[in-house]
Amino acid sequence: MSVRIYLAEDILTAYLSGELDHHVVRTIREEIDEAAERAHPAVLVLDFRDVTFMDSSGIGLVMGRYALMQELGGELKIENLPNHIKKVMRLAGLERLANMETGGVRK
Repeated sequence: MSVRIYLAEDILTAYLSGELDHHVVRTIREEIDEAAERAHPAVLVLDFRDVTFMDSSGIGLVMGRYALMQELGGELKIENLPNHIKKVMRLAGLERLANMETGGVRK
């Protein structure tokens, strides 16, 4: 699992890839948090396009980034969710915390 982070205008996008499990979440969380705390973006986008697997630690990652963006006065968006991961997130109730989009290209 890896994360690439880009800032464009007021949008910080974290492109996630590979397996999102307890072995890698801590490092990813730290990278995203450091970038968000430096940039104070209006929007943090978590892009799941290249995520192949996610366990409960991925849900924790999303919930924690939601809390961070609340502290920073911004919003969280989750984009390009593979259907199997979107199902897990919906079961966990994450659609109440963030706008979730399946596939496609962000406008």
